[in-house]
Amino acid sequence: MVILPTGMGKTAIAMLLAAHRLKLYPKSKILISSPTKPLCDQHVETFKKHLDINPEKIVLFTGMVKPDEREKLWKQSSVIVATPQTISNDVINGMADLSEVSLLVLDEIQHCVGDYDYVFLAKQYHKKSKYPRILGLTASPGSDLEKIQEICRNAYIEDIEIRTPEDPDVKPYVQETKIDWVEVELPESFKKIKKYLEQCYKSKLEEIKKYGYVNTAKISKKTSLLQAQAELHAEISQGNKDFGILRSISLIAEATKVNHAIELLETQGITALHSYMHRLKQEATKTKVKAVQNLVKDLNFRSALILTDNLFEEGVEHPKLKKLEEIMEKEIGSSKEKKVIVFTQFRDSGKVIVNTLNKVTNVKAKLFVGQLKKGETGLTQKKQKEVLDEFREGIFNCLVSTSIGEEGLDIPKVDTVVFYEPIPSAIRHIQRRGRTGRHGKGKIIVLIAKDTRDVGYRWVAHHKEKRMFRTIDSLKSKLQETFHKSQPSLEKYIPEEEKVKVFADYREKGGGIVKELVELGASVKLESLKCADYVLSEDVAVELKTVEDFVNSLVDGRLLEQVKVLKNSYRRPVIIISGTQDIYAVRKVHPNAIRGLLATIAISYGIPMIFTKNNKDTAALLMIMAKREQEEKPKIFNPHGSKKPLTLKEQQEYIVSALPGIGLSLAKPLLKKFKTVKKIMNAKEEQLKKIDLIGEKKAKEIRKVLDSEYEN
Repeated sequence: MVILPTGMGKTAIAMLLAAHRLKLYPKSKILISSPTKPLCDQHVETFKKHLDINPEKIVLFTGMVKPDEREKLWKQSSVIVATPQTISNDVINGMADLSEVSLLVLDEIQHCVGDYDYVFLAKQYHKKSKYPRILGLTASPGSDLEKIQEICRNAYIEDIEIRTPEDPDVKPYVQETKIDWVEVELPESFKKIKKYLEQCYKSKLEEIKKYGYVNTAKISKKTSLLQAQAELHAEISQGNKDFGILRSISLIAEATKVNHAIELLETQGITALHSYMHRLKQEATKTKVKAVQNLVKDLNFRSALILTDNLFEEGVEHPKLKKLEEIMEKEIGSSKEKKVIVFTQFRDSGKVIVNTLNKVTNVKAKLFVGQLKKGETGLTQKKQKEVLDEFREGIFNCLVSTSIGEEGLDIPKVDTVVFYEPIPSAIRHIQRRGRTGRHGKGKIIVLIAKDTRDVGYRWVAHHKEKRMFRTIDSLKSKLQETFHKSQPSLEKYIPEEEKVKVFADYREKGGGIVKELVELGASVKLESLKCADYVLSEDVAVELKTVEDFVNSLVDGRLLEQVKVLKNSYRRPVIIISGTQDIYAVRKVHPNAIRGLLATIAISYGIPMIFTKNNKDTAALLMIMAKREQEEKPKIFNPHGSKKPLTLKEQQEYIVSALPGIGLSLAKPLLKKFKTVKKIMNAKEEQLKKIDLIGEKKAKEIRKVLDSEYEN
């Protein structure tokens, strides 16, 4: 693992090592993975410019490139740059052969923890490569010893090379960077809102304290709230369903939301707070979640909302915005050459900042955010690249970015980086700071609201960064002792046709079960399956439900429909219910309703149900079932069902059930009334409405589908 300050040549090290490995193994491939599309684009351009191989053999893999095209490009290319999700899917599907790769580069390797795709990719590469070599690159792996050790284990790191800006072989090349901490005072109108929110927050904690599940009403950290919530959920999973526990969980959820509102007020301003509080108010009218409903009824919350609305209508914003305008006037001035990046935590704040700065003389600002999320601003991957290219070319001079711009982006000659707020993460603080001072002197300005969490976050990041270097120095000397080398695997020598085959629905690709199956040595093929989640033979198909989803599908009526289709398609279907929750406690459903459903599935449909604890447990069970099925049967089979063709009656029901809002439950009464499919298709709205549960809206939708011309 190479840990270097930003702008000190981590990519150059990767290129030199890539050239060396290709010289040693001329027929091998180099695989470089980066967390985002803009970073991948950047690596492709850099490698094409500096690596002495045919540029056509350096290719980019993202979700925007079709799987068939990626499979073809893999065979033709020498250097593949890919997002981790994309290349993991190709490995699962057998389209990317890691045995051919002589170097795997994991850019921003600090992500190689938990369920992130880097972990799966590194394990598969370590198992399958004929000549494995992994290079991890980062400017900041974090300050937590356990996390750094986890990164080393997950990526099979055997050595660390670290340089700080103070090291003698780096110091001459580190550009001077000046940091200014600029403080602003919250106005009295903000303090009034804050007082109401703090009273609301304290009242929630006081009530939890009465139940005995927290010792103090002065918890200020969000992590402490989440830890308390996790402990209470653990109590429930062990069968303790005391009212005080259930009420405390709801109160913690309320307190967490209020805590976030206070953070928005202190660090972001009125627009962000107004947007968040009104989202909660809107959600309360639609959701059955008591925490949201109770919160918006709280007198202190409502008082804060009224004051927020008043300030929003008056156009009042955080004093940071005014200070930012002054900074931009000074930094940009009359110069058309200077470039500034402004980092902010939230998209809502980003939009306000862009609108404000575009009113400042000589400043032209654009927003740089991730892809579209529900109800939010977003940029497509193509648009992200366009924005960065325009900024590099000087078409505009101020990039307002959320966290997507923190990692690795090489934008020459950024004169100033502004933190709209400090952040309590050493990794992100270093990443933001590294966007300037790459090719010349740099300047960093951090805006801080006095007497708010901004002040605490400033010092948290500072101490974490100091601890990070101490931790890595300590770990480096102990690495040989702490690094766990796995035993050599013989899996690479097993012919593909001898492996256990599992077909998985393509919607399962993001879950952990598919990766666990690959880890266990299964050959997994992602397909569009009509009714099952996993198919293990022509006869055996598995519908997978979490405990919560199982109960929810009982409530909304989906499950019996799915069970019927499953039974009609496969001779021996199975339902797996995964999770440690109590099936009778996840929703307010009478236990007899759940027992009745379990009995119907087991007795009426003859489908066994098996309970598992988690993804690992589920994958192990699927593997055992698949091995058992494939011991005496062909490993090549049709995953789309083994049952005989549908009867005439079933075909008629199937056709009618496809009409909008009908399904199998309404298909039968329609056929009983109209006798033939043809008469249903010719029926008028008034005739359709005579059937129970078919109202005017549903009848109109049916006629619209039947009468509208098909557009090619």
